[in-house]
This record gives sequence, structure tokens and C-alpha cells, in this order.
Amino acid sequence: MPKIQTKLKLYRTQRGMTQEELAQQLNVTRQTINAIEQGKYQPTLHLAYNCAKLFDVRIEDIFTFID
Repeated sequence: MPKIQTKLKLYRTQRGMTQEELAQQLNVTRQTINAIEQGKYQPTLHLAYNCAKLFDVRIEDIFTFID
């Protein structure tokens, strides 16, 4: 399975959001946000889409595949 590089923390901190605040907006746990930011968990397509929609960017702006 390919790895995913994430800029979620960058987008979150640019908005001045905590992990908890982002988790509440996305209807997931803070632990999920933490795991995604640390590269320990790959988000579902649905969650990746919701992240992109929240930050008004493309999914590829936040999540990219690493070969």
C-alpha cells in the first residue's frame, strides 16, 4: 500500500485550529487527527474529501501519494 504524505497539520495551524477543533468539525476523534498528522493512519476518501472541503482546497493539496 502506498504511503500518503499529509499537510493537514500545516492547514490546521494556518487556521489557528487545535486538533480537537478540527476533529469536531470533521466528526472524528482528536486521536484520528493526530494519527493522520503523524502518518500513522491514512484517511478514507470521505474524510480526505471533507478535509479538503473544510479548507477550501483540493484533496491533492493536503494529501499526496509517495511511491
